[in-house]
Amino acid sequence: MMEEGSEKENGGLTSMDSMESRWVYQEEDKSDGQDTPRGGSVDSLRDSVVSDDDDDDDVDEDVLRQRLIRTGPRLDSFDVEALEVPGATRNHFEDGNLGRKFVLAFQALGVVFGDVGISPLYTFSVMFSKAPINGNEDVLGALSLVLYTLILMSLVKYILIVLWANDDGEGGTFALYSLICRHAKVSLLPNQLPSDARISSFRLQVPSAELERSLRIKERLEASLTLKKLLLALVLAGTAMVIANGVVTPAMSVSSAVGGLRVGVSGVKQDQVVMISVAFLVILFSVQKYGTSKVDLVVGPALFIWFCSLGGIGIYNILKYDSQVWRAFNPVHIYYYFKRNSTKAWYSLGGCILCATGSEAMFADLCYFSVRSVQLTFLFLVLPCLLLGYLGQAAYLMENHADTTQAFFSSIPGGAFWPVFIIANVAALIASRAMTTATFSCIKQSTALGCFPRLKIVHTSRKFMAHIYIPVMNWFLLAFSLVVVCSISSIYEIGNAYGIAEVGVMMMSTILVTLVMLLIWQINIIIVLSFVIFFLGLELTFFSSVLWNVKDGSWIILVFAVVMFFIMYIWNYGSKLKYETEVRKKMSIDKLRQLGPNLGTIRAPGIGLLYNELAKGIPAIFGHFLTSLPAAHSMIIFVCIKYVPVPVVPQGERFLFRRVCPKSYHIFRCVARYGYKDTRKENHQTFQQLLIESLEKFICREAQERSLESDGDYDSDSEEENPRSRFLTVPNGSIYSLNVPLLADFNSPRNATCGATTSEEIKSSPEPVVTLDSEQSLEKELSFIRKAKESGVVYLLGHGNIRARKESWFIKKLVINYFYAFLRKNCRRGTANLSVPHTNLMQVGMTYWV
Repeated sequence: MMEEGSEKENGGLTSMDSMESRWVYQEEDKSDGQDTPRGGSVDSLRDSVVSDDDDDDDVDEDVLRQRLIRTGPRLDSFDVEALEVPGATRNHFEDGNLGRKFVLAFQALGVVFGDVGISPLYTFSVMFSKAPINGNEDVLGALSLVLYTLILMSLVKYILIVLWANDDGEGGTFALYSLICRHAKVSLLPNQLPSDARISSFRLQVPSAELERSLRIKERLEASLTLKKLLLALVLAGTAMVIANGVVTPAMSVSSAVGGLRVGVSGVKQDQVVMISVAFLVILFSVQKYGTSKVDLVVGPALFIWFCSLGGIGIYNILKYDSQVWRAFNPVHIYYYFKRNSTKAWYSLGGCILCATGSEAMFADLCYFSVRSVQLTFLFLVLPCLLLGYLGQAAYLMENHADTTQAFFSSIPGGAFWPVFIIANVAALIASRAMTTATFSCIKQSTALGCFPRLKIVHTSRKFMAHIYIPVMNWFLLAFSLVVVCSISSIYEIGNAYGIAEVGVMMMSTILVTLVMLLIWQINIIIVLSFVIFFLGLELTFFSSVLWNVKDGSWIILVFAVVMFFIMYIWNYGSKLKYETEVRKKMSIDKLRQLGPNLGTIRAPGIGLLYNELAKGIPAIFGHFLTSLPAAHSMIIFVCIKYVPVPVVPQGERFLFRRVCPKSYHIFRCVARYGYKDTRKENHQTFQQLLIESLEKFICREAQERSLESDGDYDSDSEEENPRSRFLTVPNGSIYSLNVPLLADFNSPRNATCGATTSEEIKSSPEPVVTLDSEQSLEKELSFIRKAKESGVVYLLGHGNIRARKESWFIKKLVINYFYAFLRKNCRRGTANLSVPHTNLMQVGMTYWV
């Protein structure tokens, strides 16, 4: 496995969180029986730093019995950085005045609620196609089933529970997965470190029965490779279903809305409905590139009119036909419905679940809005109008049992038909956009976490990073939506396919939220069991119904979801295998030292930024680079751009630096960290400027720390020669030393809480005594950096390809040599993400046999 596994949780003390006072583990078999929080902190500190020293000596330790004790503040760089920018990763939509919240709530209509708002167009039609009406009791039973499905699934599960399981405002299956990975080392994704979990603040955890249960579950998950793979498979399956939803939602919404023509114009045939639906879909996906914020200010009023129309038509039908439909709120009618219809009632569950379609979109699209704005809009506008709409349709069907094919359009009053028909089609297009937007968000998350091939992502808003558009996926979804509309002739078959995709996502979300409840929320086990048993049991019942009807043509969407699952799994498998191979093949520091300061070749003036995927160690491709060219740059910086499993990494926590070799080699390492919501908008000049400034500050602080350190062993030129020395820096001027004796001097409450000083604070504090030799050495190195920068910066890109060995199994050869190679060849290259001119670019490739 990857080298993050070398972090030892059972040795000494391991911190539970990053607050001023915390609960930690201590070994119970200590010989002296004394608590040693400072020493334990140093052990944990040593494991949490981005370091090359421990790359090749992973040691398995015996599992020790531990107990919880309370200890003082533990200082390490990641805790200090997180505390320095309190709340920096908080969802920015939570702030704002009342007017801003009103605008967000209004925009949420167009993005979040379009899908669930359009469900009255087809829910009753699909239900009664499976179980025809034999009396008014059937109408009441079906209505009661719809009402409680909408209340339980959309309101209770998603609005009141699941929305709070967001990852700093980010929703969706991958957001849940990243949230779990930050609290337990269950990630199988490549290029991750244990320290990545500490770049966001954590709350203090007080010992309790729930905490002990959480720790046991955490240990079990971390110890079982099978459970890790199963968890990742569930996440990939849920994401595949979301993408499948992005295909079937436009097909279902547009087809059902256009189908209303057959009610208004008797001569319209199904083929004509299909052609008009195709035209509408092409228009829909063509305007997707204009972005969310630009379009939603237009579609928000349209959805508001639509929901008001639903409520108004519902009230009209209730007053005109049968006001007794309110009896459907008595759940006993569900029992009578199943008693009367038996198996047919079970078949109709596939249509019933359509009333809750779009519930997952409310969660996946959460990144665009705050939790409160989504909840308030649903409670005070969306839910009442939907309930009135369904009650009104049921009242109409009480007297018109035969009009189930187009129940909604048949129930519209004659004079209002065409205005409502127009607004229904507009609402259908908006509903399709809601799921497409959610699909884009999930794909961006999965790409950032290494589970989807890199694609071009266009950011449609300068103000909001989450507003994105993925051109390739946009046209891909359009193509398959057209296939579904043209190949599946019946709206009922499309509805069944819709149910398969929707219920599949719901089940994955239920399982992941249950893990969040156990690991993170740590609530009472009875509440957790009640949640998972009730909702998962309900969803399995719905899923059994839609699967039973899969032979009618809806199997197409299952095949599509399976294909998307294997694409993501193969990409993750190949990427992880490639990363692990690069870790094993990395160049040793001893070999680099043998080459000497000149690296066995000529050191030409300039700075070489060698991009690679390794966060630790010297990549093997650097050795290949040295043997292939007669010269190397006077300064080498290994740059690793890492997308860590958190939404946003503040700019102050962006860069981590360290020295790889003695000073005379002029070789450094830089880890640039980005969250999966972060946007790399800076050009290569801005990026290199920030990087060089951070390097200069790192060197300055390093010299200052050396002058303060009284230990004679601190005179080593290389960090490798003195493993107690660790330095980290960030571009805002905060530079941190992880040297043990220096940390022992942090005794004041202020230092214990903050643990870092900014560049301004350093300037105002008394300057330490710096020897003349140290000043000269520092100025000499800074001058060297400036001259190297003036000579030019060259970007060295290392491309590592993998091929299966000849003795490998046939399946592995097929997956690696053909499927993964095809995906890698056609995905977006790293050079496109860097936006580096070709004159400043040099590429070196290697092939690894795995």
